[in-house]
Amino acid sequence: MKPSLIIHGGAWNIPDQAVEDCRAGIRRALEAGWKILSTGGSATDAVESSIVILEDDPTFDAGFGAHLNTEGRVQLDAIVMDGKTLKAGAVAAVERIRNPIRLARQVLEHSEHMMIVAAGAEKFAVEHGIALCAPEELIHERERAAWGRCLEDSHAAEHHVGHESGTVGAVALDQHGHLVAGTSTGGTCCKLPGRVGDSPLIGCGCYADAEAGGVSCTGHGEGIMKIVMAKMATDLFQGRSVLVPHREEAGPLSFAQEVADACVRKLAHRAHTTGGLILLDREGHPAAAFNTPRMAYGYIEASGAFRIAP
Repeated sequence: MKPSLIIHGGAWNIPDQAVEDCRAGIRRALEAGWKILSTGGSATDAVESSIVILEDDPTFDAGFGAHLNTEGRVQLDAIVMDGKTLKAGAVAAVERIRNPIRLARQVLEHSEHMMIVAAGAEKFAVEHGIALCAPEELIHERERAAWGRCLEDSHAAEHHVGHESGTVGAVALDQHGHLVAGTSTGGTCCKLPGRVGDSPLIGCGCYADAEAGGVSCTGHGEGIMKIVMAKMATDLFQGRSVLVPHREEAGPLSFAQEVADACVRKLAHRAHTTGGLILLDREGHPAAAFNTPRMAYGYIEASGAFRIAP
């Protein structure tokens, strides 16, 4: 099959001054993933490599530079899902893992479980060759300052200008027809310790089914959880007729784009909140949709060119 890759760096109110940083990060992640896929590598490697680039980039809310919780600590969540087996590997509330997507992959490949959290996940990391970092190594000074302003006043988005959100994700299809999706996040700013959002939850922030497609979501986690948005997207791929109630009058769209748009409309209508998603259908056709002012994302066009937004 022809390989395909789509990635995102979060749907949020990306300010003008942050656009170029977002675009640069998305490009680096696409380059890393596409280098693997275009030379015959696996979808799992491509998803992991793309997301590691974004986790290491403080422009996004994943890994280094993620939001701090109310106690001033970074707690990270991630998931990888295999569309062939429907098995996922997920971790949540980890504080000493620089790249949680790497740990999620270890859970996928080396554990009978599908999710491990907190201290148990960190113990699993050590047992499988992933080094722990000091919690302070994940904290960016920008986020420490924003957390301080929230403590002095009250939590507000204006304290996080330029970095309100930014969950990251990727979906890849390799030449062998292997479909894999992944998502990684630092969660919401000033969240309660131990809070887990949609990102690492199978069917909510991520889902992959080789018979339908692969999805990674971003946005208000509790709202995405309400409609189980990633699974909803793959279910919609099962039949075009179910999209009729969700359609708006528009020009001709790909089936993948119809599905993506329908999910975001459902998020607004039933959960009354904002977010977005990226997806590939089982043949690798990409789509993205969001109801925030902007979303950072990119994919490989049929010509091989990179398409990057915003």
